[in-house]
This record gives sequence, structure tokens and C-alpha cells, in this order.
Amino acid sequence: MARFRKRKGEVQPNLERQLGLFERLEGLAKRAEAPDPRQPATKLLCVVMAMMGLGLLLQASHAATVFSDTALFREEVLEQSLYRVIALGVLLVGYRIGPQRLQPILPFLVLASAFMLIACWIPGLEDPQNGSHRWIELPFVGISVQPSEIARLVLVIWVADRCVRLGERLHEFKRGVLPIMLMASFFVALIGAETDLGGALVFLAVFSSTWFVGGASKTHFAWSAAAIGLPFIALAVTSKDYIQRRLDVFFGTVKNEQVESSIEALGSGELFGVGLGHGQWRTNAMPYQDSDYIFALIGEELGFMGMVLCAGLALAFLWFSLRIVLSIRDRYQALAAFGLLLGVGVQAMIHMQVVTGLAPPKGMTLPFMSDGGTSLLVSSLAVGLALGAARQQGREAPSAIHPH
Repeated sequence: MARFRKRKGEVQPNLERQLGLFERLEGLAKRAEAPDPRQPATKLLCVVMAMMGLGLLLQASHAATVFSDTALFREEVLEQSLYRVIALGVLLVGYRIGPQRLQPILPFLVLASAFMLIACWIPGLEDPQNGSHRWIELPFVGISVQPSEIARLVLVIWVADRCVRLGERLHEFKRGVLPIMLMASFFVALIGAETDLGGALVFLAVFSSTWFVGGASKTHFAWSAAAIGLPFIALAVTSKDYIQRRLDVFFGTVKNEQVESSIEALGSGELFGVGLGHGQWRTNAMPYQDSDYIFALIGEELGFMGMVLCAGLALAFLWFSLRIVLSIRDRYQALAAFGLLLGVGVQAMIHMQVVTGLAPPKGMTLPFMSDGGTSLLVSSLAVGLALGAARQQGREAPSAIHPH
């Protein structure tokens, strides 16, 4: 202890200063940065492949008990396998395209996204399900898609492009802040009107985060988020009874069988689970265990270790996504990759929080693991575009993305 005592006339040595939160985050960012973004991109692809593989096993396990007929079981497994093959194809297409090649056609993509959201209410195109207008049926194909998933992807790339094009003018209210606020408000309103409050809030969170990281003023960002988000939430809660009921379930004032069953299913697997194909909750009054509540299936059949594996894959996804974004030198492509990968990561986090009772009930799939559909294909496209940005970075002029 003598070396810590200050003697008279002696200069006390400088002790190491305690680091603050932002300094620690900055240090983490420096450690995460890779000399070549293709290195973390390869690891991210491996994580996505592992998630797809685990998802296919879970879908096969779910089908094994839901479909007693062998022919129906084989058909379901074949369909889920085909979805994942198509998803890999979509990922490779996104990898070849990258965000850069989408820049010239962004106005068309934004208009197409808006039209598809409006088409959810057009007879002949609409495909209402469970009282909501979130789907459209593609003519001559017979396939339903969820436009809000596509709109989130497109608008993230749009706001990234907007931030880069405006530069310092991004801080000007008329030329920078107002157009971005109006665009966000328009799409949040379209998605919320379906009704899909959760999807609208996820869209707003990912869109706003990309704008903030792209250089938005802290003051403008805070006021914009409050001006768009708070009135929308207040209107939705007061006008939609089902939203109030979901909040009541979250705060424990009322009970919900779906939520209670999911938590019981999570605990029933104990440490290693009951085994694939041996779960009972999907046939015991618990719907959507192959999609919106697949994390409960993981907890039941693979136990606590399965949940740790799933959460570990999600965290690995976020970590390698961070490394990719910090390693891309082109500002536009780094911003686009940030928003694209953040959307997938946020969706995974919300799914696990809902199933474990840490967030209000919200129908949201677990990327790459839930029943194949629009979410799987859009998530694959988002990852493919981000990987394409990593591939193209070597041909771009060096620049930096500076988070606040």
C-alpha cells in the first residue's frame, strides 16, 4: 500500500482514469473494426446458414407431430426446404447487387413500396388475415407477401442515400429534416393503418437509427422521434382495443393463454429439452409455435441449452454485423448495411423478448428459423445486400461513418 501514499514534495503518479460509457463503446468499436470487411462477412454468412439449418430442423420437428399423415409431413418439410433454398438464392442475388446498384432506382422502389402498402386495401390484391390488412396476393402467382417488410428494407437504403447526398445540409430543417420526417410519417401511417403497430414501431426505430447514425442532429432527431412516435402510439392505444389488451397482458393486469403457454413451454424443457419431435405444447392449445412463438419450441424441445444456442447465434449475428459496418469505408454502403442488418437483429431480439414475456405480445417471426415466407426472404435479401456492400468496399474511396 505504500506506493499509493502521497509523500510531501513528491509528485503523485497519474493513475488510470476510469473510462465512461461512450469511451468504452468507442474502444469496442475500434476492436471490432476489421482490415477487410469480407472477413466478418464470411463469418456472418456462416451464422445465417447455421440459423437456417436449425430452423429447418425445428420446422421438421413441428411438422412431425402436427401432420400425422406421412405424405403431408413430407410435403411440409419439402416446402420449408424449398423456402430456404430460395432464400439462399435471394441472398446471393443481394450479394451480387449490393446497395450501390440500387441507388439509381431508389425513387421507383420507394413508390413501389408505398403502392404495395396501399394495395393491402385494394380488392383483388388484398389478402386480409385475422382482421388485419397486412398482406397482398401477387396476381397469377397465388403467393402472399407482407409489404411492410419490403418497405422497411427500401426506406432504410433511401435514408442512407439521403444522408450521404445532403452532407452538411442534413441539419437544415427544410431540405434535410422535414423531407425525412414526412417520409417516415407517411410510411409509419400506412403500416399502422393495416393495423400493425409493432411493425410500424420497428420500422420507425430502424429508420430513425439509420438517420441518426448518418449524421442527424441530436435535437432534430429527438424532436422528430417524439413528434412522429408519441402521437401515433397514443392514437393507436386509445383507438384499438386489442393494443390496450396486449399492454394489460404485459403489465399483468389480465392473463393471456398464449403468453402463459409460451412461458410454460420454455420452462418445460429444463436443461436439455424433451428432444426434437417430442414437444407437446403445439398440440396443447398453443398456436403459431412454428412462427411467432418458435423460441418457445426451442425452449421445450432443446431446453435451456437450446435457448442459449439461439441467443448466441443472434448475438453473433449482431457482433459480425457491427464488424462489417465499421469496416466498410464507403459511407453510403456502411450506412445501408447498418440499417439492413439492424432491422434483422431488432426483429430477432423482439421475438425472443415477446416469447419470454419481456415485451408486450406481438406477432413477429424469428429470422431464418420461423416458418418460411416474406420475412425469411426479406431477411435474406437484407443480409445479402449487406454482404454485397462488404464485397464492393474495395472499389470505393475511403471515408468514415461517424456515429454520435
